Amino acid sequence: MSRLLLDTHSLLWWLSDVPKLAKDARAAIANPGNDVFVSAVSGWEISEKRAKGRITAPENLAALIEEEGFTHLPLSFHHAEQAGCLPPHHRDPIDRMLVAQARVEKLIIVTRDASIPLYGVRTMAA
Repeated sequence: MSRLLLDTHSLLWWLSDVPKLAKDARAAIANPGNDVFVSAVSGWEISEKRAKGRITAPENLAALIEEEGFTHLPLSFHHAEQAGCLPPHHRDPIDRMLVAQARVEKLIIVTRDASIPLYGVRTMAA
């Protein structure tokens, strides 16, 4: 069993069934034996980008995440503290928070972001 954390782009690719998502990642997300988590910070990122007209995304993301059987991962104070202590490999605060959450919760991040592995966190190619 694996515990996966979807990076925001991985979540959107999964929900829209985009063929960009790697075959192994798609299989791991679909595997009912794996736990799949979606961070609250991804909800924030999607909402901000949608509001600015940069992406098209469903309005009912929380419900879709539940329908998929994914687990909502709230942001804790400990996650925030850990994100603040990370070295500056990545400037995006959303990605830094995902790294911190993955480290604290021992999750594998499903991502295409080449900077994320620099933190020593486990990743799976999206």
